[in-house]
Amino acid sequence: MLQTRLHAKCDKIFSVSVSIIHMEDSKIYRIRDMKDDDISQVLDIDLDAFPTQWPHPTFTSYHHELRNKLAHYIVIYRSNDPQPPAEEKPLAEGSPRVLSFIRGLFNHGRFFGLGKPSPPKEYLAGMAGIWMMVDEAHIVTIAVRKAHKNQGMGEWLLISIIQLAMQLNARTVTLEVRLSNTIAQKLYEKYGFTKAGIRKKYYSDNGEDALIMTTGDLTSSGYRLKLQQLTQAHRERFSYCYTGM
Repeated sequence: MLQTRLHAKCDKIFSVSVSIIHMEDSKIYRIRDMKDDDISQVLDIDLDAFPTQWPHPTFTSYHHELRNKLAHYIVIYRSNDPQPPAEEKPLAEGSPRVLSFIRGLFNHGRFFGLGKPSPPKEYLAGMAGIWMMVDEAHIVTIAVRKAHKNQGMGEWLLISIIQLAMQLNARTVTLEVRLSNTIAQKLYEKYGFTKAGIRKKYYSDNGEDALIMTTGDLTSSGYRLKLQQLTQAHRERFSYCYTGM
């Protein structure tokens, strides 16, 4: 009955064959392309998900990325509540969010002629991005706020970014992942990524090596069937609502 009532609310994502809505505590989440107004929240998500990463992205870097024809970014947003959730309160001085705010004062491009971004109109829970290089899509980031961990959103972003790569005529998807991050590696293996090599001392925060992983041929009927089955299983597990074109 719940899905029947929501059926008419499902909307298209990237004009691919299915659309997705995530239900969490009676809230509706959708995925769309990233835009300039999202950057301040994207920076918070990045810092929340990767607190030890250095250097961190800046407003200026994301501003340029959104104008890079090779780059494609998406966000998960809460469509029925424009305000951050009640549990997100100002934290003590020195907390990551305060540091993010202070860093944002210098990253919003005010010294580079870009102007201050508009206030966020929608709450963002996660984001992901790829670079297209001929027929290969390279995942540059997948990040979800800690408050939304273990809710299927990271996997939803992975599904959506693979679908986006298919729409952009990619034949393969590649990524780097920390050697110590076995949980992420298992998720990628689930979606057909296999180990392809090592990048030595790839991560600047601790000098850790990165594992290179890549999919097989995205255009093959076998991979498309597998992705369809995994997407259906994910929907059933996390109460997603899918509609056709």
